[in-house]
Amino acid sequence: MNVIKTGIEGVVIIEPRLFEDGRGYFFESFSQREFDRLVRRTVFVQDNESSSSYGVLRGLHFQRAPHAQSKLVRVTVGRVLDVAVDIRAGSPTFGHHVAVELSADNRRQLFIPRGFAHGFSVLSDRATVQYKCDAFYAPESEGGIAWNDSALAIEWGVESDKVTLSPKDARHPYLSEAEGLFDYNTDYYEELR
Repeated sequence: MNVIKTGIEGVVIIEPRLFEDGRGYFFESFSQREFDRLVRRTVFVQDNESSSSYGVLRGLHFQRAPHAQSKLVRVTVGRVLDVAVDIRAGSPTFGHHVAVELSADNRRQLFIPRGFAHGFSVLSDRATVQYKCDAFYAPESEGGIAWNDSALAIEWGVESDKVTLSPKDARHPYLSEAEGLFDYNTDYYEELR
């Protein structure tokens, strides 16, 4: 796999090595050995899948420590704009984001480390998103940031009047008001060493 660095340390784009012939194609969508070697050591424990229609925006979500999650996100149907926001207080990139189009056609994946909020908007008629998490879902640790926080300046690729949110996502606070954020100087992967 090819690992592409982004403007924020730790957030990377992964492109699989594709083998095509007259029958179709094959690629390895995940290898723990290669991931640990090329990206970072972590152990994924839960796979999730969502299907959404155009304009659906899910996010920006995170889980607070001690249930902080890394995510490895891919799209198997359609296309989305996938976004990771640095919410580590004290980070030189605090409040900055990475936005990457993931699609069934480009087969890219985005790795979002612990300490980041994650969300995506659906750019196609329908999209199926699959993502791996390295910590189990813990509802008591849920957190969120408002998708339309002007301080984040995220261009979601969908006109704001076409955005569809869940009631919970519509109530997230702005980053400046959010509680339970991460600390840049804390190692949230300590237990994996």
